[in-house]
Amino acid sequence: MTADTPNKPRVGIPWRTTEEESRQQMDKLLFYFDAVRRAGGEPISISLVLSPQELEKQLQTLDGFVLPGSPADVDPERYGAPRHPKTVTLDTNRDRTDLAILRHSVRAEKPVFAICYGCQILNVFFGGTLVQDVPSEKGGPICHGKTDLAAGAPTGDLEHRAVLSQGSRLEKLAGTTQVTINSSHHQAIDRPGKELAVTCRSEDGVIEGVEWTGGSNWILGAQWHPERMPEDSLARKLFEDFVSAAAARSHVSIAQGR
Repeated sequence: MTADTPNKPRVGIPWRTTEEESRQQMDKLLFYFDAVRRAGGEPISISLVLSPQELEKQLQTLDGFVLPGSPADVDPERYGAPRHPKTVTLDTNRDRTDLAILRHSVRAEKPVFAICYGCQILNVFFGGTLVQDVPSEKGGPICHGKTDLAAGAPTGDLEHRAVLSQGSRLEKLAGTTQVTINSSHHQAIDRPGKELAVTCRSEDGVIEGVEWTGGSNWILGAQWHPERMPEDSLARKLFEDFVSAAAARSHVSIAQGR
């Protein structure tokens, strides 16, 4: 904890890509930082070029993690699939960093909010697979948006309806099973990973949200972009619930003399 934010949980957020980190381009990363701050957390950037030892040392100082979206795709070799022609950009550093964060989080029982690309690598971490190109492989009636819309794009994200599973964390936060979410992705979860419950689907059947059932720590994946929906009730409550879980983990760390 820093002197000026003594009561705020420290939330680690990895850079979206190695290239953006090298250019210090933060326009889209700031959406996540701002959402965490609005919910009462202190966002901390995580470099994608740390050594394993340096990364683990930093992870130990953090109370929870947001895994952000990315213009890159998860390397399909990580889930045993041949590379689809639409799987164009890979980022080994981002894959490696997110997987290390997930290993640490499960072991240390820290919360994880995994968004878009983050949701996809969360699924791969737990042994699941991905649809590498929704339009060509699924061809449903809903357009799931252009991947990685520019931060200042005047058109905004496409939106569509989605259905939440009754009794899920998402449904309890939303107070309903019918929601509207934004959409900006060309890949999605195919086979869910071990102990990941599918708790949100678009009306064309694409998986939009998963929740981990294998332990007590808060681990949730959202295929959409709640960080870009600051006025949306569910988006706001998701970040508040996540930061609350990180705050509870922070108290445990302090009691243990972090």
